[in-house]
Amino acid sequence: MSTAPARAAPPPPPTENGDGASPRERLFAAAKTDNEDLLLSALDQLLSVNAQDGLGNTALHYAVIHGSTDVLEHIVDHDSCEPDIPNNLDGETPLHIAVRQRWEDQPGVRLYIVGTLLEGGANMLIKNRHGERPIDLLPPYREGADPNSDDEKVRAMIRRAQAEAQLGADEDIARDYDDDDMYDPNDVASDSD
Repeated sequence: MSTAPARAAPPPPPTENGDGASPRERLFAAAKTDNEDLLLSALDQLLSVNAQDGLGNTALHYAVIHGSTDVLEHIVDHDSCEPDIPNNLDGETPLHIAVRQRWEDQPGVRLYIVGTLLEGGANMLIKNRHGERPIDLLPPYREGADPNSDDEKVRAMIRRAQAEAQLGADEDIARDYDDDDMYDPNDVASDSD
């Protein structure tokens, strides 16, 4: 039996500008390493920050996973940013990951990231593959829980965002009616007899 001839590995795909990493690769690297300059150079050449890798993670997922606070706001504020893209592994959005992650060695990072995502329009009602919303990833509320703990502060942030979203939806419904819809001059109903 003969053996197959040795073949060389195929060359890597060409980069867009031929001088190193592609803008997409730089975007992911910047998100993973919190490199603001690298991110800005990548954004100059990209229309969207929502590219997904083989795991379904976006640059926003990686900025959250790595606690990359310097690049996080740039990504969230980019016109193309979709903060609710689920990854392939567990169907988790960046908000799911931010709520689950603790960053024990970096106080305040979790609150900053969750707050930034919520301000950027992250949907707190999306469920992952396990049927969990981001708030469901927190330990269950218990009477007497320390309101200053990160878990309780995150819970309060999510509940506040839910209330604001509900109020906003109610205001939109109220604005759908104009004054003519509210008053009928032919209505003769009266409470008095």
